[in-house]
Amino acid sequence: MEVSRHWRLRQQRYSLIGEECPHCESKIFPPRDICPDCGAEAKTEYKFSGKGEVFSFTTVQNPPAGFESQAPYVVALVRLDEGPMLTAQLTDLGSEPVEIGMPVEMVTRRLREDGDRGILVYGYKFRPLLQRTEGAIVRERG
Repeated sequence: MEVSRHWRLRQQRYSLIGEECPHCESKIFPPRDICPDCGAEAKTEYKFSGKGEVFSFTTVQNPPAGFESQAPYVVALVRLDEGPMLTAQLTDLGSEPVEIGMPVEMVTRRLREDGDRGILVYGYKFRPLLQRTEGAIVRERG
């Protein structure tokens, strides 16, 4: 990926910045400028909470080029609390089994190294939601 494209996508990849339709209030991710629900122009920036749940998932055993060192890894279809669904790698699972409906939260992690140039590409992944309670951190279950 060239540096200019990476720079254009930084808000989307690091902060889950999408758009909200001012006409029907649909939340849109990734940003597209035209609302997929009502077809009207939608350029109002919207920052997603980064929280959602696993809608579906699979384990990648034979990864595409550039991801070989991460295999096997879990990729999930995540439904954000605000509605849109996106595909992302799950991380920080430990020995915890992935389940449909599992609450997750977005984290920024290294995705890969870009070719021979060695540019490190970071972006969003999702991990099991951490619930913080009086000095303890526990995994939240759905």
